Amino acid sequence: MKSNNILPHLAVLGANVIYGITFTVAKDVMPEYLTPNAFILVRVTGALLLFWMLSYALRIQDKVAKRDWLRLAIAGVFGVAANQLLFFQGLSLTTPINAAIIMTVNPVMVLLIAAVILRNRITATKTLGIILGLSGAVLLNTYIGGEWVVPSFSNETAFGDFLVFLNATSYAIYLVIVKPVMQKYNPVTVIKWVFTFGFIYVLPFGLMQLNQVDWNAIPGFVLGEITFVVIATTFLAYLFNIYGLKKLSPSVVSIYIYLQPFLATLVALLWGRDELNWIKIVSAIFIFAGVYLVSKRTK
Repeated sequence: MKSNNILPHLAVLGANVIYGITFTVAKDVMPEYLTPNAFILVRVTGALLLFWMLSYALRIQDKVAKRDWLRLAIAGVFGVAANQLLFFQGLSLTTPINAAIIMTVNPVMVLLIAAVILRNRITATKTLGIILGLSGAVLLNTYIGGEWVVPSFSNETAFGDFLVFLNATSYAIYLVIVKPVMQKYNPVTVIKWVFTFGFIYVLPFGLMQLNQVDWNAIPGFVLGEITFVVIATTFLAYLFNIYGLKKLSPSVVSIYIYLQPFLATLVALLWGRDELNWIKIVSAIFIFAGVYLVSKRTK
């Protein structure tokens, strides 16, 4: 790996470390204290303010060309609004194991969509890398608590499963369509406008639910978890991913999603909530091998 590519990889890795921590940290927030749509609006609003403050502090004055506004508006649909609304709604109608398995199609969708829109080549090395990463992620997501858990795809979960699949596809489209504007503007400029459009889209869905929240009834530690999700999981993670996307291909950025279950397991191990076994070791080997192969430059 060339030295000028180390920082983008570390940025994307950092984003997925945050996502891995979030699985453990933020589980107390919904739905007891915040409904999904209200939580999404809190996340997007808080991150939006932080992105604009960062842009002002860094004195970034990129002038967006007229032809790029439509792409940024569409990126706001797929990268913020549809991405978050579809996932939370889908998760409420299906099982966590189903959602985890379905989300593994994201790098596959990125590879296919990038081939169509950006004319990226689908190489044998990248395909093998995605297969290895997917295998490791599926192993981690189906071996829980010392036993195998089989996904229960049925008529009862079908609509929720479909929404989660649309979420995975939505984020794949976002990674691909936002890549060209990343070559032209500062990452902060891109992400602040993506979130500006995203805020407009999610506002009608979350405003009514947000007005019904009893903030006085929320314990201090839950407020801390909400703050973590806004600052780390939304603001920093999106910023890290968009910075990585400026230097790396959408396929490389997306393959890191396979690290999320491993990192979530690692956090649980450090906190004494899980145990290490051979399944986790094999899964980690598959995932890291997959990330390496997708990241490897071909001649």
